[in-house]
Amino acid sequence: MLFCLLFPSLGTTAAPPVSIGLGFEFTSGTYGTSTRTDAVYAPFTIGYTPGERWDFFLEVPYVYQSNTNVIAGQFRQMRSGQTTMARPAMGGSGMGGSAVSSSSNTDPSRSRSGLGDITLKTGYILIHEGNFWPRVRPNISVKFPTADKEDGLGTGEFDEALAVEFTKWFGNWLVFVEPGYTIQGKSADIPLKNYVSCNGGFGYQVTDNLRPLFILKGSTPLAEDETGLFEARLKLRYQITGHTGMEGYVAKGLSTSSPEYGSGVALFYDF
Repeated sequence: MLFCLLFPSLGTTAAPPVSIGLGFEFTSGTYGTSTRTDAVYAPFTIGYTPGERWDFFLEVPYVYQSNTNVIAGQFRQMRSGQTTMARPAMGGSGMGGSAVSSSSNTDPSRSRSGLGDITLKTGYILIHEGNFWPRVRPNISVKFPTADKEDGLGTGEFDEALAVEFTKWFGNWLVFVEPGYTIQGKSADIPLKNYVSCNGGFGYQVTDNLRPLFILKGSTPLAEDETGLFEARLKLRYQITGHTGMEGYVAKGLSTSSPEYGSGVALFYDF
């Protein structure tokens, strides 16, 4: 890290086909209950871009929760899509943390930690950005129920999601929006629902390496008798070298089912 910060000019600008990332995210909220739940989400990601249009991402997370009063398992990766700061690049994707009631039969006040739900995602650039139209990139993802349901680290069900990203540059300004639909697995213990989501916002390319972004994230309720999700984020992306990038964010929840606040940082390396 220190070497990359001191010698950024040694990097290249080519977009390598393989990338790895390590992140750390923290969220805290009461989610409409009388107890505060703190959660840590630390994803390890592997990305592969076999061509100009296709990309694949595998996310393997470690999850910690201070209790099991809620299931804070509806996290998404901090970054998906292209890793380079050069344009065109992804605007922003994924929901923030969210929660539904836990069905764990063990002591709900005890903290839990372990492997989270593994997610595999692939996207395809259907239309490249033009002078009068945005870049269009559909993507699909599958969440595998690898997290321990009894410990409240996941729902114990498969989820499948479809979303379409639209991104457009106006000079140094980037505008993006990503509507999506998620099919949640059926559970006898948790009244899960399929839900519609939408993420959108804008960013500004301050330099070739630096881009701040403002993002709004929302969705319909993920379970019966729950409220929808709504969250605002301020994110900063910095390309340290042609191979190494960082991003961080702070978030504020704007609905009962969203965390009250959150923050995260991630480091990525492209081969």
